[in-house]
Amino acid sequence: MRRLVLIALLGSVAQLVDGTLGMAYGVTATTALLITGITPAVASASVHLAEVGTTLASGLSHWRFGNVDWRVVALIGVPGGVGAFAGATFLSGLSTESASLWVAALLLLIGIYILVRFATGKVRAVLEGRPAGKFLGPLGLVAGFVDATGGGGWGPVATSTLLSSGKLEPRRTVGSVSAAEFIVSVAASIGFLLGLGKENLPLGIVAALLVGGVLAAPLAAWLVSRLATRWLGVSVGLVLILTNARTLLKGLGVADGPRLLVYGALIAGWAAVVGYSLRTTGRRADDEARRELETV
Repeated sequence: MRRLVLIALLGSVAQLVDGTLGMAYGVTATTALLITGITPAVASASVHLAEVGTTLASGLSHWRFGNVDWRVVALIGVPGGVGAFAGATFLSGLSTESASLWVAALLLLIGIYILVRFATGKVRAVLEGRPAGKFLGPLGLVAGFVDATGGGGWGPVATSTLLSSGKLEPRRTVGSVSAAEFIVSVAASIGFLLGLGKENLPLGIVAALLVGGVLAAPLAAWLVSRLATRWLGVSVGLVLILTNARTLLKGLGVADGPRLLVYGALIAGWAAVVGYSLRTTGRRADDEARRELETV
């Protein structure tokens, strides 16, 4: 019972992160579950089963607010489902040791991606035209595979890439990717059910994640207008990097001394990125102040 309460709290933390950043529920929850000793395949399966409910609610909410482009949902969601099913089957077939290394490496890369994305804060302006199917299909396939094998990654890969393309306005990007994630979650869950077997899936953990996420959702909605999401994203990126670097290095048998050097280098790199972000934020504030003075 104590473990389920802890997992519910971890689910709440993951929902707070996702509700304020618009991504990273899966990678945060999976990383937390791995720390508690749950195997990578079971952790990813639990997260995706829980996400079937949360993504359905999220997709319906975005649809009601007119944030969904159904063409984009179909073109990215169906290949995403294929990639997620393949990823779930792939992860279910790996040995526990191999899966731990694979997932840790993948989550480490996603952590770096989240850190850089929120530190730079660069999003292109919306351009003419719409995202082409030949762009959305491969993107969905890759994002779905990464999401299932890493226990998360659909948002960081799909949302960030679509925003960077400048072919879809931000609110429709977030809404369409969120709606398509329901397809991805269902496909990944089916893959894990077939690969692991229903009897090996901890429904108690799934329920705890759901309860924790549902309870935290209103608080996340309140916090999103009050927190500086840039610095939350930078902080979450560091946690993902250090936690999964530790798992990866220990799995590779790296001694304590070299591990400490790697941790020091990662923290130094994080500090450099934060310093860059502070400088660019200051320059942008100065430019905006200068423009305001010029218009007076």
